[in-house]
Amino acid sequence: MTVRFRLLGHVEAQVDGRPIAIGYAQPRSVLAVLLIEANHVVSVDQLVDRIWGERRLPRNPRAAVQHSMTLLRNALTPATGAAVVRKSTGYQLTVEPEMVDLHRFRQLIKEGRAADDDSRAAALIEEALRLWCGEPFAGLTTAWLESVRTTLIQHRHAVRLDLVDVRFRLGQHAALLPDLLAWVARNPLDERLAGQLMVALYRSGRPADALEHYRRVRSRLADELGTDPSPPLQRLHEQILATDPALTAPAPVRRGPRTAAMPVPRQLPARPRLFTGRTRELADLEAVLGREKSPDAVVISAIGGVGGIGKTWLALQWAYQHLDRFPDGQLYASLRGYDPSGQPMSAATALRGFLDALGVASAAVPYDVDTQAGLYRSLTAGKRMLVLLDNVADSAQVVPLLPGSPTCVALITSRQHLGGLIAAHGARCLNLGRLTDPEARRLLVRHLGEDRLAAEPAAATELLACCAGLPLAISILAARASLNPDLVVRADR
Repeated sequence: MTVRFRLLGHVEAQVDGRPIAIGYAQPRSVLAVLLIEANHVVSVDQLVDRIWGERRLPRNPRAAVQHSMTLLRNALTPATGAAVVRKSTGYQLTVEPEMVDLHRFRQLIKEGRAADDDSRAAALIEEALRLWCGEPFAGLTTAWLESVRTTLIQHRHAVRLDLVDVRFRLGQHAALLPDLLAWVARNPLDERLAGQLMVALYRSGRPADALEHYRRVRSRLADELGTDPSPPLQRLHEQILATDPALTAPAPVRRGPRTAAMPVPRQLPARPRLFTGRTRELADLEAVLGREKSPDAVVISAIGGVGGIGKTWLALQWAYQHLDRFPDGQLYASLRGYDPSGQPMSAATALRGFLDALGVASAAVPYDVDTQAGLYRSLTAGKRMLVLLDNVADSAQVVPLLPGSPTCVALITSRQHLGGLIAAHGARCLNLGRLTDPEARRLLVRHLGEDRLAAEPAAATELLACCAGLPLAISILAARASLNPDLVVRADR
């Protein structure tokens, strides 16, 4: 008996089209959490945090979770293909991802972005959007679900804008006008949407209306936000004034294999020469990033931890160990999320760098950042590529830089817990801890040599304790000592 689950609306389960009674809000919230993390273990502590959050806890939270699990198991008894499994560290709901509307939505979007022609891309994205029957997890108000709901609604909004771009390429600007006019009325400050309406008006023979809409948007931005239109919207305005031929509706084109040879980007920084330890962490990364683990979705892993803990070193070490898996190239960007010397790099700047690396001529780069992101996903579709995004500030900074093809792997480092990335894109997290004492000593030995440390073992032990297992601190200490080989270790403090 086939079971299907709905999260994009009220949380529901159906067996052969007939609804299953899940019960009151608590077990439905537990079911929602398990379905979002389908086929992954969720610890009891995570369940308690995500179900109750800041609210008053029941007298025995673990017993409350166990009671909800009993209710869910009983409810799912008639179903095949789905089961709540108890693991040593928590609970896991095993189910085929296509049986859950949220995961089906994500898969259809990935397939649409990787499609080799616009007609198929539009059909797949439209099918994905039809899965939405309302706000995700409607009626459930836990803090964690509220956060995931907000992220998913923003994701759907971006997908709808992507669909407009695809339909523009199919020459459907006139058919889109009524929907765009209504949509703009509900989102008057969305500049990407404003640009799409202006393009549709211009291509429908209404350039004066397009210019008038720009004037209204500019006035509203100034009145409500005290800002000017973004550079892409200003450029579009100038193109309309100049009757730029580039705005002419293009003929539908296939986006399949290209005959012109594309350059193979090799952007990774140098391999960490003195990398030490992290055997378990490398194994954990391989478990997450192994291609066989997720054949239908782009694999995303986020390495988290405090500054100086060695996130970039670990990411580069793993990347160099698996270069043969990425014959179509490796893209790298340091997004300077916590660079003390300036502001974080914008996603637009990094995206433009990736397009340059992929051989896109400057004249062929679209004016709009979201359209650039669509082109980037098209160019990486079907490619076996690694995208390493280093020192990320937050989820919003990284989303436009994610490839859409399951043949790609995205590896991210950040000091932040990228909750939005986990919720909307299924990223898996690896939180990096400090080096163990033996690992820290081996790293210092690799810098200075065993003889030098053996000459002053007590001082070396004290200095390693001061470094607290941080690879960066150990490297700075070693660099100071290396500059003066005659300096004793104790004097280096």
